[in-house]
Amino acid sequence: MGNKAYSIQPARRLENVQEYYFSQKLKEVARMNQEGLNVISLAIGSPDMPPSEETIDVLCREARKADTHGYQPTVGTPELRQAMAGFYKRWYGVTLDPACEIQPLIGSKEGILHVTLAFVNPGDKVLVPNPGYPTYTALSRLLGAQIVNYDLREAGGWQPDFDQLEGMDLTDVKLMWTNYPNMPTGANAQRKTYERLVEFARQHGIVVVNDNPYSFILNREERLSLLQVPGAKECCIEFNSMSKSHNMPGWRVGMLATNAEFIRWILKVKSNIDSGTFRPMQLAAAQAYQNSDEWHLQANVETYARRRQLAEEILHTLGCTFDPRQVGMFLWGRIPDGVDDAETITERVLHEARVFLTPGFIFGSNGRRYVRISLCAKEDKFREALERIKKLKD
Repeated sequence: MGNKAYSIQPARRLENVQEYYFSQKLKEVARMNQEGLNVISLAIGSPDMPPSEETIDVLCREARKADTHGYQPTVGTPELRQAMAGFYKRWYGVTLDPACEIQPLIGSKEGILHVTLAFVNPGDKVLVPNPGYPTYTALSRLLGAQIVNYDLREAGGWQPDFDQLEGMDLTDVKLMWTNYPNMPTGANAQRKTYERLVEFARQHGIVVVNDNPYSFILNREERLSLLQVPGAKECCIEFNSMSKSHNMPGWRVGMLATNAEFIRWILKVKSNIDSGTFRPMQLAAAQAYQNSDEWHLQANVETYARRRQLAEEILHTLGCTFDPRQVGMFLWGRIPDGVDDAETITERVLHEARVFLTPGFIFGSNGRRYVRISLCAKEDKFREALERIKKLKD
């Protein structure tokens, strides 16, 4: 054998995506912390509170049983599907058949992958909001879809501009991603938006997928679901997740709801990719869906409301403006006109105040002049972050 160089190249699809921003930035933050700089992270939406005690009790009890550790059905346990249907009936007034209109997921990211594989051929188009969750774009590109951005703008309340959408070339568009209550902007769901989305989907033969994990966070109003609109199940899919509303981000338990035929198509994909979720985790998740109204009020409204007041002080200190009607677990603020872009602020705050905030450009070009603060930190951390940032102004 000669000395021929051994060279392996990655798949060409990797040319279309970059490492996730937070994956990269957290390495930098970790290095800073190793140097003793004690960075306060107000960047990532990972709830820092535990699930309900009843949820943890069920997990522990079931995990101790000898017969609960095997592979599980991809469709999920009947107990979990029934609990998910009950959750939608209790909070949204939506009736779902747990046997065929619900699919448990290992988190929403997994669902984005499975839905795209089930509906989109390479070269087909996907409508993605700008600004929007970066995974909509990244996974679509990995799978060979063409991204067609549609604008969300502050002047329009961060709702879709249907005149703009109707003026687009919608040939070969298969999916449209929406996300209300919206991340990153905090715009709440609106019934009129949902009604227009269903009309738009039916008119153009597009499947609208609404990502709905933030209904409970700082939301004292009626909680809305796209599936409340008559006929929505025929042409729409809705994701929901326990990560935010039930303080279970590391559990990776989510769901999608739609018509039985769409579920069958998605299951063809999912059943070839994973082998189900740990049974005790599914049974504990089913318990979590029974959390009381009081638990939701304290965990999802009162705690975040106190943190939100401190986050607003931080934005005021940075000279940013924001819509006080925002919901969800982030605060989205517009930077001062005299600042070039959001990263100018977030990099200075990180390296001089040792506070990690998120620049809005990672969500798309329409986020370039915005910063996002996560509410997933204890109040003492917010107070310390505020004091550090105030010193930047001295």
